Amino acid sequence: MDVTTLAVALIGVGGTLGGTLGGALLSQRVTREQNQRADRERAEDRHDRAQEVRRDLYARLNTTARAYRVAARDAIRAAERGESVEPAVLDAAKEAWAEQYSLAQMALPKDVHEITSSLNRALGVGYSVVKQLPNAPDRVEAYSRASDWFSGALSDGVYLLRVALRHDLGVEVKPDFEHTRTQMLAALDTERRSLERTLASEQARVTRPVPQV
Repeated sequence: MDVTTLAVALIGVGGTLGGTLGGALLSQRVTREQNQRADRERAEDRHDRAQEVRRDLYARLNTTARAYRVAARDAIRAAERGESVEPAVLDAAKEAWAEQYSLAQMALPKDVHEITSSLNRALGVGYSVVKQLPNAPDRVEAYSRASDWFSGALSDGVYLLRVALRHDLGVEVKPDFEHTRTQMLAALDTERRSLERTLASEQARVTRPVPQV
């Protein structure tokens, strides 16, 4: 075999090997890109499902909080008009909220959980307000106080929860939300503690034993 023939043969072999190697590398790159794209799609799908679950949870939390407040407010108005109050409606609203609050506690971020916990305590005090109306020393004052609570501080608390949930979902982003949140949360806690002291004082007067003559 002369030099020319050998060179041609080597070039042919080299071309074949190079083509095979290049094809293998190209195939590996395509496979790698396909796997990366599949991983991204799966990650996006998991994120979308998680967001959907969170939106559903937030919607139920907001709905039950509003329903609880409305049921209590309606019970107060009915009692003030001298109408019979069906306790099952308020109790059902209370239980529905408690269930969603229990489910949400493990899923809420810290700042939203803080608001939800504060609102839960405020709703609980509101429930006590309604239950203690029949035994209040001053009915007129008690009805006025209950109405103010559910249309004032507690109403603001329910509103704060809704805005916080929407803010966390990125639906309603307010630049000054953190400052507003801190102020409204502090006001809600202050009003709740004041109402708790008033209710405890009245309850103590009602249950105080009558001195024996």
